[in-house]
Amino acid sequence: MGERARLNARQGVRYHLQEAISVLDPDTMTEVPADGETMGEVMFRGNIAMKGYLKNPTATEQAFAGGWFHSGDLGVLGPDGYVKIKDRSKDIIISGGENISSLEVEDVLYRHPAILAAAVVAKPDPRWGETPCAFLELRAGVTVTVEEIVAHCRQHLAHFKVPRAVVFGELPRTATGKIQKFELRARVGSVSAIDV
Repeated sequence: MGERARLNARQGVRYHLQEAISVLDPDTMTEVPADGETMGEVMFRGNIAMKGYLKNPTATEQAFAGGWFHSGDLGVLGPDGYVKIKDRSKDIIISGGENISSLEVEDVLYRHPAILAAAVVAKPDPRWGETPCAFLELRAGVTVTVEEIVAHCRQHLAHFKVPRAVVFGELPRTATGKIQKFELRARVGSVSAIDV
């Protein structure tokens, strides 16, 4: 079951109009090693990519720098050529020079039986720059302490990836049920990360 889930998490379906999809280093525009670990930005090109942003040539130029469409998704390239998306570039938390994937922390939080929904965002920190802040919605009738959540995370994550702040309550959602991370960023004062 675990192996099947790992394989299904990959992306790599080729469309007949899509020329290419790959994971590239956005600075050098070279493909990252196909080792399943080296992270880069997921980019693609072909006839199904948009032409550009309406009346915004600057944004269009940035989105298509190097001849590839920059998706904003961070991922790894597997040895078999499949792409696995790891996170959105704007959701990466940089703490003391270390990159923390909010999706990785959320994945660990979802494994806790008390948690119904989780969202992790960057919280400004005077010493580390940013630290993970977890917003958690608990299952009905269940209680859990911040200390229990932190202990759970420490079992599965490196110390610097463990949330330094945990907030319990209902998470803001769109009409379709998607968690609104920009609102959570605003709550913790991470104004530079708001994507309105």
